[in-house]
Amino acid sequence: MTGDLRVAVIGVGHLGRHHARILSGLPGVRLVGVVDTNEARAAEIASGSGTTAFTDYRALFEEVDAVTVAVPTESHIEVACPFLERGIPVLVEKPIARSEREAEALLEVATAGGAFVAAGHTERYNPAVQAALPFVTTPRFVEVHRLGVFPERSLDIDVVFDLMIHDLDIVSALVRSPVASLEAVGVPVLTPRVDIANVRLRFESGCIANLTASRISRDRVRKIRFFQPDSYISIDYAAREVEAYHLSRPPGERPVIAGGKLSVPQQEPLALELADFVAAVRDERPPMVTGEDGRRAVRLAEQIAREIEDRM
Repeated sequence: MTGDLRVAVIGVGHLGRHHARILSGLPGVRLVGVVDTNEARAAEIASGSGTTAFTDYRALFEEVDAVTVAVPTESHIEVACPFLERGIPVLVEKPIARSEREAEALLEVATAGGAFVAAGHTERYNPAVQAALPFVTTPRFVEVHRLGVFPERSLDIDVVFDLMIHDLDIVSALVRSPVASLEAVGVPVLTPRVDIANVRLRFESGCIANLTASRISRDRVRKIRFFQPDSYISIDYAAREVEAYHLSRPPGERPVIAGGKLSVPQQEPLALELADFVAAVRDERPPMVTGEDGRRAVRLAEQIAREIEDRM
């Protein structure tokens, strides 16, 4: 592909506005438009990003080489599929769909249209996660806490699909083993949907992962810890910090604990995600987080949601 890549952002609310900000400044990219059903919001974001505002995504079918979709989850398949049918790659924010059935339908349309779907699991691009990857080898126990204050967004989905799904993707990618069983509990506190949830995943490898997600906490916490033979890795997603320790056994000496903080580049995860999406479109290669990864996360979230519902 020669010339600037023509990209548009569909949905410029809480997250989509950041898509527009970043894409408008990426080298080799021309942000040809932003779309939102809220005309005033579309105009505001377009003005700040030096592009054109639209209220109907269908006006862009002939104008783009790729799009990012950051509309409410319930509209993902409706918005993404017409572009995929036309062979236009799409980055769909997490969760890529409301159910595994919808996710599969999305991927089938992409395959038929000869395009790819990238899943917007931004934490996979977090520099802290990337720095920790080489050290997570044989995890036996994983502890995750993702706690946030009550939001004014994403209330069309429960906390499992809204927040926990980030960590379901990370844990699945790093444990690299199928889930054998799970136990989950959740409580709707401030909304009709589950606002706080805990799940215990048992993987076929023997690893156990304990995940807690809340959107009704006073403090913001986004941490994940990996315990494995002779080593421990702790990731603070928000601070973008990693600590890694291991047991060193010098010959003829007592074992000692070695390690400490790792060097982590201070880069914006969303900027890295969008740069990877653009590069994948240009190079005609899969993105780092594929639509299949997104489907896997949705499938696990759906299993957890069913388990919670059965217990309520």
